[in-house]
Amino acid sequence: MQPQVIILICAVALVVVSFIAWICSRYKKCPSDKIMVVYGSIGKNKDGTNRSAKCIHGGAEFVIPIFQSYAYLDLTPISIQVDLKNALSRQNIRIDVPSRFTVGISTEAGVMQNAAERLLGLQLSEIQELSKDIIFGQLRLIIATMDIEEINTDRDKFLTAVSNNVETELKKIGLRLINVNVTDISDESGYIVALGKEAAAKAINDAKKSVAEQDREGSIGEANAKMEQRIKVAEAESVAIQGENEAKMKIAMSDAALKEKEAEALKIATTAEKIQAAKALEESYAAEQAAEEARRNKEQATLEADIIVRAEAKKKEMELEAEAAAEQIRRKAKGEADAIYAKMEAEARGMEEMLKKQAAGFAEIVQSAGGDADAALRLLIADKLEELMRVQVDAVKNIKIDKVTVWDGGQNADGKTSTANFISGMMKSVPPLDEVFSMAGMQLPTLLGTKAEATAETPKDTPTQNA
Repeated sequence: MQPQVIILICAVALVVVSFIAWICSRYKKCPSDKIMVVYGSIGKNKDGTNRSAKCIHGGAEFVIPIFQSYAYLDLTPISIQVDLKNALSRQNIRIDVPSRFTVGISTEAGVMQNAAERLLGLQLSEIQELSKDIIFGQLRLIIATMDIEEINTDRDKFLTAVSNNVETELKKIGLRLINVNVTDISDESGYIVALGKEAAAKAINDAKKSVAEQDREGSIGEANAKMEQRIKVAEAESVAIQGENEAKMKIAMSDAALKEKEAEALKIATTAEKIQAAKALEESYAAEQAAEEARRNKEQATLEADIIVRAEAKKKEMELEAEAAAEQIRRKAKGEADAIYAKMEAEARGMEEMLKKQAAGFAEIVQSAGGDADAALRLLIADKLEELMRVQVDAVKNIKIDKVTVWDGGQNADGKTSTANFISGMMKSVPPLDEVFSMAGMQLPTLLGTKAEATAETPKDTPTQNA
């Protein structure tokens, strides 16, 4: 075989081996403390959109050259110091809550995808700052919904609320909460310190109370023991004395029987019997007296109870009657007020409608007069002329004059006699038509005469008497 062929075969073999080695190098294994994120041409989601990345933990994946690439997310826990200050509690008291949170990238399927989309390529410090902002906001929100007593005494409840809220928000960026450690809680106003002092004082007072109660129980027990001892000793002495007395009585009775004979013994027995009978009668009287007193008290109490019950019933009945009468008066007054209101409302509506109709009629009259308000007013007065003349006539029509006597002294004033002055004065009590027409801007028709003609036609003769 020629050397050139051998060299060519070796070169082809080297190329093939190199290509196989390069292809094998694209099969990537994921360490246990990392998440391998394969990105590029991954495929489609169920909804038809392009898949952004593929997350692998604890396995291996072949990364297609040119079309795909890969990167790692570190699963090492991240410790974050959160020094929350002046957080407002539900009681509007600001407190400081220094705490330390330990977080890490989650290995859950959906959460890993969030981490690949939001944390890939970020530095550790950047992830810490992002997590700290989320923790600060959720911690303030939780403290605002709790009392200081709950935060200070029920740490489990507080930590559970913090874990639930914070982890829910951290999962949105692909993280999980590993641990929460609240070191201490304080406030500027000293409320928590006061609570501690109050608890200590309460514990001390409870202890003192318990000691005092035990001392009291001991003293009572000791006193009861001494009382029982004295009672037992007194009972024993009483029995002993009673025995001695009985023995002495027997000796005395025996001596008396021997010395005083049967008569003295009978006398003693009779006297003793009478004394006992008197005592029995006295006790009977006392018992009867007590029974009478009890019966009298019972009857008095029964009588007082009956009187009180009747008085209470009478009082209740009078109160109910007064309330019923007051309610009837209130309802009657309300009904009258409603009726008056309805009547006045109806009258107001009627007046409103009448004024609206009059206004509409006046508007039509003005329109008929060509828009001239003065001409419309003259039309209205002309329409009422007959009624005005009737008023002029009715003013003197119903005056009944059987006889009028006028004494004339012969003196004329302004060419008028006393009779003329009487007639003229009576007619002047009614407004002249000429003045009414002048007020309306109109002239009296010629057929009714003028003011000058009326003056010229005034009677000149002065009769001395008119019957």
